[in-house]
Amino acid sequence: MYQASEARYDKMIYNKCGNSGLKLPAMSLGMWHNFGSVNNEENMKKILFTAFDNGITHFDLANNYGPVYGSAETNMGRILKSDLMPYRDEMILSTKAGYDMWKGPYGDGGSKKYLIASLDQSLKKLGVDYVDIFYHHRPDPDTPLEETMAALDQIVRQGKALYVGISNYKKEQTKRAYEILKRQGTPFVIHQPSYSMLNRWIEEDGLKDYLFDKGIGCIAFSPLAQGILTGKYLNGVPEDSRIGSGKSPYLHRSDLTEDKLEIVRKLDGIAKDRGQSLTQMALSWVLRDGRVTSVLIGASRPEQILENIKALDNIHFTREECRRIDFILSGKGMEYQF
Repeated sequence: MYQASEARYDKMIYNKCGNSGLKLPAMSLGMWHNFGSVNNEENMKKILFTAFDNGITHFDLANNYGPVYGSAETNMGRILKSDLMPYRDEMILSTKAGYDMWKGPYGDGGSKKYLIASLDQSLKKLGVDYVDIFYHHRPDPDTPLEETMAALDQIVRQGKALYVGISNYKKEQTKRAYEILKRQGTPFVIHQPSYSMLNRWIEEDGLKDYLFDKGIGCIAFSPLAQGILTGKYLNGVPEDSRIGSGKSPYLHRSDLTEDKLEIVRKLDGIAKDRGQSLTQMALSWVLRDGRVTSVLIGASRPEQILENIKALDNIHFTREECRRIDFILSGKGMEYQF
């Protein structure tokens, strides 16, 4: 039976999630990849245990994470039961629904039928009575927003989630969701958008400032632009990478333009000047101004957790570093969205 490190809270930074009383680790573990039915369970355990031993208390899932769909939740539930359940009250578990999950008209979107049914399935797979955060995963133009938000309100009132959030909503959509949930008295505490040096849409859209002004937490996914900001592609495409394997629906060889690689090379130079790897600097940059509560990292092996956490040793940037980075990204970074 796993026993957590006694020193697990010694170094991690915990940030308030907006105006709520909830605190999240500055670095959270996303289970989008590497926790499906095609992955090795012992390696999953090593990744989860290493994360928790180093103060990562937040584990982020969705109903269709895998592959196969739902298998990440099933695997997490099995590991919770075998090893992690004694620490359940020290953990934040989150899951989502909004993208396609099962066949037919009730397995996708934002209807009350879909969201409540999906969360019931997620709770069974995880083997828990509630999740800490439940998200609507993406806007659904075919469902009135009032219905989707009413589903989130009902989920909280039923005790199936302590807090709710949204993901992939733009500013104006978020504003409407916030106003509806505020009228309902529902604890809307967090938004999960994509955000990285190469994908700064939440700044252009005004979403980042809006969340901060309204006291809503922000947790960023894909902070490494699907691996481009690790620098692994600067000298070609490794065969075992997402692009090299050809298994990623989100990243392709055509995405690695020479302009983009030149940006990454210049950023890598700044990272070296800061005494960081490019990965570490990219994670630090997302957290640099205190307006992002947590950054979601992925890992295929436990060593990556340890390397990524080192980013928290230096999340501050000088004015000159910011100026240099902005100059490199200016006019180019906005168009690369993942």
